[in-house]
Amino acid sequence: MNKRLIILFLFTSSIFVRGQEVSWSLQKCFEVALQNNIDIKIKQLEILRSKKSYTNPLLELVPSVGLTANHSYNFGSTIDPNTNARVSSDIQWDNLSFNASINLLDFSNLATAGKNKLEVELSKADKEVVEYEYKLQLLEKYFEVLYSQEQLKIQQEQFKNTVDNLERIQKEVEIGSKPKSDLYDMQFNFSLEENQILVSKQLYEYKKKELFQLMNDNETSSENVSLEPYFASNTVENNFEITNNPKLNFAKISFKAFKKDVGVLRGNNLPTLSAFYGFSTFYSTPINTPNVPVDDFQTQFDNNKYHQTGLQLQIPIFTGFKQNRRIAAAKIQTEKAKWEAEQEKIKINQQIELEKTQKNNYFQRNQKLKNSLELAEKMLTTSQAKFLSGKTDAVVFSAVKNQRLNAEYEVLKNDLLFQYTSVKINLLTKNQL
Repeated sequence: MNKRLIILFLFTSSIFVRGQEVSWSLQKCFEVALQNNIDIKIKQLEILRSKKSYTNPLLELVPSVGLTANHSYNFGSTIDPNTNARVSSDIQWDNLSFNASINLLDFSNLATAGKNKLEVELSKADKEVVEYEYKLQLLEKYFEVLYSQEQLKIQQEQFKNTVDNLERIQKEVEIGSKPKSDLYDMQFNFSLEENQILVSKQLYEYKKKELFQLMNDNETSSENVSLEPYFASNTVENNFEITNNPKLNFAKISFKAFKKDVGVLRGNNLPTLSAFYGFSTFYSTPINTPNVPVDDFQTQFDNNKYHQTGLQLQIPIFTGFKQNRRIAAAKIQTEKAKWEAEQEKIKINQQIELEKTQKNNYFQRNQKLKNSLELAEKMLTTSQAKFLSGKTDAVVFSAVKNQRLNAEYEVLKNDLLFQYTSVKINLLTKNQL
């Protein structure tokens, strides 16, 4: 029996010896998770796409240039390019044209460029929202694992006392100073705690696997990792001003983007001024009358040169009321986005208020729970002495042990919830730990 107890004790004690080989902080979990998250990688590509789609308004002043070359054959009754007269002949025709145009004033293009710039900001804000929501998931899972880890430590410390008492009772029963019923009671309690530790260990390892799966980390063995407790300030702050909340930022940028949509549609109703330049020349020769004299290629290209340049003003007059209806719809969408941004701000403020209340509650409970734990430890010390002297039985002693254990669980749970709430408030208000 003693050999079995020693082996079991060494086994349970080794759990955290192995686990302490690699210690992970909350910050490290965040860094690894953000690097591995596929949704974030997709959003990063969306940012790059938005940047590529954005055109600086100055680039709109760069001319559009085109060069066209044609080589064709006309058969039968056709127009002779040299005389513009209709002839019955087969003609080979080579044409070269060069065109350039530039928009000097285009309100629609300017508004579109501004909207595309906002699309880049909107893509970045969308990525930050994904990161922000992912951090909240990681935070919750991290503290779940941390609670399981610390709870198991408490149980293992408690189990040491159970092992010592069982060995002592076994010896006293062997010499006849204790009844065998006490040994049975202690063996039963030993079995219960042994099973409880096994269940807690399994739950702890399962929670760790969930955390590492959430981080998409397939290279690290979760069995050899322990988590570092996050130590928040033990005071309750009063300043919870929102300085950087990704969801609120996204809502504000979305509102600006919808306003730009209205500007783009209005720009389509405004005049467009552009400048243009064109150059063309050609060469032709009859292919079924070789005796007809024609100028050579170079001479015709020089003689047939044609230049055209000018300004073009396009003024939309009547579009069938389509643009006006689109502008009206865009204004409604803009108003909707404005209220959605306001609603998001209210929701975040309400959430912060609730978390602030919870944090204050945990802070107020802290000292009372610690006082209860101190009393439970005194009761256990007294009960231990009574049990060893035979003044109380194993059942009463086990009940006192459980009370002390539950008191320690409550202190642990309250401390971790206080820390969790502190970090969550920082994420809600500043998007940082």
